[in-house]
Amino acid sequence: MTATFSLEGHCDPRFEAVRDAFRANFENHGEVGAGVAVVHNGSLVVDLWGGHADAGRRRPWAQDTVTNVWSTTKGVAAICFAIVVERGLVSYDDRVAKFWPEFAANGKGDVTVAQLLSHQSGLCGFREPITLQDIADQEKAERMLAAQAPFWAPGTHCGYHAVTYGPLVNALFRRIEGRTLARFLDEELAGPCGLEISIGLPESEAHRASELIAPPNLSSPDANPIPSSEQQAALANPVLNPLDANTAAWRWMQVPSVNGFATARALARLYGMMAGDGSLDSKHLLSTQTIKQASGVRIAGEDLVLGLQARWAAGFLANTHNVYGDNDAAFGHSGWGGSLAYADPDRKLGVAYVMNAMGQNLVGDPRGLALIAATIESIGRSC
Repeated sequence: MTATFSLEGHCDPRFEAVRDAFRANFENHGEVGAGVAVVHNGSLVVDLWGGHADAGRRRPWAQDTVTNVWSTTKGVAAICFAIVVERGLVSYDDRVAKFWPEFAANGKGDVTVAQLLSHQSGLCGFREPITLQDIADQEKAERMLAAQAPFWAPGTHCGYHAVTYGPLVNALFRRIEGRTLARFLDEELAGPCGLEISIGLPESEAHRASELIAPPNLSSPDANPIPSSEQQAALANPVLNPLDANTAAWRWMQVPSVNGFATARALARLYGMMAGDGSLDSKHLLSTQTIKQASGVRIAGEDLVLGLQARWAAGFLANTHNVYGDNDAAFGHSGWGGSLAYADPDRKLGVAYVMNAMGQNLVGDPRGLALIAATIESIGRSC
């Protein structure tokens, strides 16, 4: 028997195909609770949410329900970096060691900011066994990574920094700007622009968080049955339990690679800015030149951790395998289980999707793909 659900929010009549696809995800793809939002030409044309925020289906998904979006957080961190580049505090071509001298240890002295953000530094994981508590201790994690030898010669390959991206970029950002990424996001974007988004989540707001639901199987048929040292370090040290995201300890952490909490609306507005002229509400935050620098491909080829072809920009995934539609210029980031947010600058489009029932596709969750296809179809019809 199909569980009952309701859809709330608004949808421009031109984008009814998105509403239909969103409803179909509940009817055909096991959706429990979710949100989808679309910004087109600077206007929020789709802002829908529905279903339930908990596995027991007792708590309706509300307008302000936030959910842990896992690696979709990385793109938010990349937007914060773009803003400090815009402000002249750093260049993508600067060496990391200029701001963080200890980082130069073990042959990492020439790693640039762009290389760090595009998963080229060789620090895809820790060499020593660690725990989630070690990662939560940001100063400890930073010291370990700064001293560590890279898994490959920096700049020669890319390998997804699944968890280490967080302590690495946070350490660098703090040394450049003075604030942590979490604080910068709150004070410069979330607060002033009314975005329901944070890295970590104050316990006073825990009641707004959806309960993540793990699928029965998170493995991929494409995964290497004999993991390489890079894959082992990046994806299994430590092994993350998807249900960790439902705990107070997880919400307390501020790790900009994995524990952002957001609504689809907040993410779509951020990426709508990236797809437009760099303005969010009345605030002009980025020039088109900086957006191009942030979103331009820095390295392309087989990712040593993912085992897939990838094109990495300065903290974003440049559209690969058509995960963000049919435009090569699109860029964004996706998270474990299916969340996504991306910009399509040619269509002036920002799209985001969040959910609590995690899928098991390594690339291209069918729910997100259906929403993207419906959005592009609607744009085509409205032109």
